[in-house]
Amino acid sequence: MAKEKKPAKDTKKDANRYSRILERIFTLRRKGTASLVPFAREDLAKAARHLGIAFPKNPGDIIYSYRYRSSPPRVIALTQPAGMEWIIEGTGRAQYAFKLVKINRIVPDPAYLPIKVPEATPEIIGAYALSDEQALLAKVRYNRLIDLFLGLTAYSLQNHLRTTVKGIGQIEIDEIYVGVDKTGSQFVVPVQAKGGNDQLSVVQARQDIMCCQEKFIPLVCRAVSAQFMAADVIALFELTLSAGVVKVVDQRHYKLVPADSITSEDLAAYRRKL
Repeated sequence: MAKEKKPAKDTKKDANRYSRILERIFTLRRKGTASLVPFAREDLAKAARHLGIAFPKNPGDIIYSYRYRSSPPRVIALTQPAGMEWIIEGTGRAQYAFKLVKINRIVPDPAYLPIKVPEATPEIIGAYALSDEQALLAKVRYNRLIDLFLGLTAYSLQNHLRTTVKGIGQIEIDEIYVGVDKTGSQFVVPVQAKGGNDQLSVVQARQDIMCCQEKFIPLVCRAVSAQFMAADVIALFELTLSAGVVKVVDQRHYKLVPADSITSEDLAAYRRKL
């Protein structure tokens, strides 16, 4: 199955042609009021040919745009009952399905007070990061935010881990950590990172957790999603699967600042939370 690579630039023209391709597949494949609409990667190319639309070199861009950037195409959105939405899940090698599920968003709560942390990211990293996602992963790594958030000693194992998961197909985890706590328990931490206009996805969170449960059986999985917010605040979420549904276990917001900008009042406020 083609890697669902993030498009370098998601133009309105691309979004429109992607929507038309998905609308055609959905219309042709859905039977009655079915809540599951399977299709294959080859259906994307067939739909593009039928519509006379230029097919992208990386068909995964179509899936990526639907999951992380665009609103559902109008024809699809009109079939969504109140409180429900269509997502696209992987169901095997080069296999997908539209699935009707309850609306479930991973969105930072603006009511959380950001925790100030001394900035430890090398300036040269910020100067040459090629994307918001890459910059976010670097800041999380260099400032040991996984350790702070989860209370572990964690080590980055691999960036952009590509592998396959039974019943899903090929996936990519943005970054994966392994860690240990004070009791000696060991953990695997898949991290999903989104910056700019990209949205955190429950689909990616679910497949990350399922991958770790399959590939790292002896380790406890603690999935994390990271999102850039306004004013360079980083929101971190710990996620879990409950009855097959992605749930938020915890949420914290961190602001990376020069060490001398953390005041005695800030430190006193943090101590009161202990």
